[in-house]
Amino acid sequence: MPLFQRKSPRLQDYDYSQSGAYFVTICTYNKNCYFGGITDTTMQLSNIGQIANERWAMLSEFYQSVQLDDYVVMPNHLHGILFLLETGEKSPELGNIIGGYKSGVSRTVRQETHLKSSLWQSRFHDHIIRNEVDLNRIREYIQTNPARWKSDTFYEARSGRGWLTEGQGKPLSLQY
Repeated sequence: MPLFQRKSPRLQDYDYSQSGAYFVTICTYNKNCYFGGITDTTMQLSNIGQIANERWAMLSEFYQSVQLDDYVVMPNHLHGILFLLETGEKSPELGNIIGGYKSGVSRTVRQETHLKSSLWQSRFHDHIIRNEVDLNRIREYIQTNPARWKSDTFYEARSGRGWLTEGQGKPLSLQY
């Protein structure tokens, strides 16, 4: 047994393949701003951000039991609501869906850019949405997230560091 073992952030004894609504937050490695930047309250996606956005929008094509709701790609993280639906077959667990998403984005980014470092933090945050009030509160949070970027803890962690973009045939560079 290792000396230090992280406690799982998942709800103990909860079946994450059962139908329901889930709010997830996925962060980039070291909270690097790979996905773009915010100008005036509008998210400007980098090439990597476009890949992350397109792959998220395609989740329901890869998983028949997934229905997407509101989501936003931010400079260094993504917030999204997804529903796991009853399909008559056992749904994949939420962790497998997010793992598939992260690996698909990473694979495409490696093929289309010069980024060789890790793209994602190893884990993700989830919240089981239990009622309509909770769902509507989270939808509002997602929709207003770009406008609140400068007060976001993820912003403070990256303040003054710029954001990463890819030039034509050049390695990633920092934009300010």
